Amino acid sequence: MAETVQEGTQVLHAASVSVKEEKRPCKEVEEEEDEEDLPHAEFLDIFEEGLARIVQDPLLCDLPIQVTLEEINSQVALEYGQAMTVRVCRHDGEVMPIVVVQNATVLDLKKAIRRFMELKQQRGGGVKHISWRYVWRTFHLVFDGEKLEDDKMKLKDYGIRNRDEVTFLKKLKKK
Repeated sequence: MAETVQEGTQVLHAASVSVKEEKRPCKEVEEEEDEEDLPHAEFLDIFEEGLARIVQDPLLCDLPIQVTLEEINSQVALEYGQAMTVRVCRHDGEVMPIVVVQNATVLDLKKAIRRFMELKQQRGGGVKHISWRYVWRTFHLVFDGEKLEDDKMKLKDYGIRNRDEVTFLKKLKKK
């Protein structure tokens, strides 16, 4: 795994160096004539090739085709024990595997859920906009019967560990 990720990272680094050179003033670029300048389209091709190499790794093969760097970093962090997967269960039965760092707070989990849903919508073409203010006013996140109400509290303080399930629970209306 390390070799594949390292090869892909080297390709991505080489491409990013040439893009940085495009932004330099003309005098600096002229002085370094031996280095190549890449047009944007060519840079994207190299970047996608590097990502394709990285995603071929057995550890990362479960990632979608249009993978983001954030998703790759999350998978690598999981492998090294620096992150955990929290399974978030929706009321319709769907389970969302959300990756957060080991010392994540409830707010970090909420942000990760939002990012997960945004990526899912981009890839699937679903609903264009979700009002997250409405979602968090209408639903609680619940673990083991306890509401995760304090956004600053760490998940591990609630007893949440790797592969634990957290559920969305609709708030009851106050009369």
